[in-house]
Amino acid sequence: MAQEDVFKKLVAHCKEYGFVFPSSDIYDGLGAVYDYGQNGVELKNNIKRYWWESMVRLHENIVGIDSAIFMHPTIWKASGHVDAFNDPLIDNKDSKKRYRADVLIEDQIAKYDEKIEKDVEKARKRFGEKFDEALFRETNPQIQEHIRKREALHERMSNALNANDLNEVRQIILDEKIVCPISGTCNWTEVRQFNLMFATEMGSTAEGASKIYLRPETAQGIFVNFLNVQKTGRMKVPFGIAQIGKAFRNEIVARQFIFRMREFEQMEMQFFVRPGSELEWFKKWKTTRMRWHQLLGFGEENYRFHDHEKLAHYANAATDIEFKFPFGFKEVEGIHSRTDFDLSQHQQYSGKKIQYFDTELNESYVPYVIETSIGVDRMFLQIMSAAYCEEDLSKDGKQDSRVVLRLPAALAPVKMAIMPLVKKDGLPEKAQEIMNLLKELWATGCTKKVTEGVLGAEFIWGEDLNKIPGLAEAVKANLDSILEKGMLETVKDILL
Repeated sequence: MAQEDVFKKLVAHCKEYGFVFPSSDIYDGLGAVYDYGQNGVELKNNIKRYWWESMVRLHENIVGIDSAIFMHPTIWKASGHVDAFNDPLIDNKDSKKRYRADVLIEDQIAKYDEKIEKDVEKARKRFGEKFDEALFRETNPQIQEHIRKREALHERMSNALNANDLNEVRQIILDEKIVCPISGTCNWTEVRQFNLMFATEMGSTAEGASKIYLRPETAQGIFVNFLNVQKTGRMKVPFGIAQIGKAFRNEIVARQFIFRMREFEQMEMQFFVRPGSELEWFKKWKTTRMRWHQLLGFGEENYRFHDHEKLAHYANAATDIEFKFPFGFKEVEGIHSRTDFDLSQHQQYSGKKIQYFDTELNESYVPYVIETSIGVDRMFLQIMSAAYCEEDLSKDGKQDSRVVLRLPAALAPVKMAIMPLVKKDGLPEKAQEIMNLLKELWATGCTKKVTEGVLGAEFIWGEDLNKIPGLAEAVKANLDSILEKGMLETVKDILL
């Protein structure tokens, strides 16, 4: 099945089973804004809890905060967002549709990748077991030509974006004959920059209102609280500040379901280090964060690093951890060495001294920063994409299948289901008793559906729950093992 079809089924599955709904659904929705349903909110909360406990609870030198969405407007001037937080946009004159110019070029680059993969698949079918894929990629003239064109286009785009040469960006689109998906024409406007921040007003009267912004990232709330946290917590460099919170960006090209939205949530940690040690810490966090993702068990081959060729104005090193979605490898986490840019800028614009006195060096300095940043919604989509599975149950010529979500036990919305195997003789009531006993330990569901091969109430049928010695204590004692392994057999052994 084509990956595009799988993704469409996944989106439909998310709505049908209470994971994600279009926002304002009864009013035909609101573009690139989504609500999380009863199962989705549990999964999302588990993702945030999983990150928070591994980032804050397991590190003695990392603490958490929760900063406000509304902040002083000068913060965004200092951070560079007012002047530089832009996307290059282009309109098609025939369809009247607006696109991100860099995304159009990236899609063109992806088409070269698709051509390469199609040629490889054709050769694999043709040569069978004797097929040497590596040799074919290295020697086939057609593939080599695709690679040459792809690399040339990528280099040209990178140079144009780094130079902020919007005329060259448009010329690339014209030279590549990139057409509008709606009109099918190359009738493009000039490329221009568009600021992504949402602006609003704060004040009791229209005359006295001041312009403020909905924060486009959570990081600045950490930077402006650096001194507050360092002094009140008596933190010593190196140390980190973590935060989970909402951010808002006026994305013009919002697509691929919840992968790119206008209202989203971030899990960020800013790690403050001595100047000169930042690249060493960058490597350490790069390894640590990749390992954290791989421990979910979705396969190491589905993750990769993508080092940035175009660095942000504040960075001296940057990489993305990418996951293989149904629509290709895309970023799920960014790791950046932000130097001392943010703290230095806020020191300049606020007029307040933002420095750390290092007792070991007996000197004061502005710390450098290593940032790790995950989009909660992207990670949600990553987990759903990896967990979604269609099992073939065809038997004796009869076609049958079912959809299964292979969610990691630590993140699953429901940890255990109590299912009586028959609907008589008080068995459903006993199942309810078991659920009531266990629900303080897990998110637990109870159903009257007749199901084979699962934990059933008949395991303790004929016994009064209150007369089973040490049942609750046994469950609690084995809680870590149960959650770690995600095995119902362990629970069954306890109940027996």
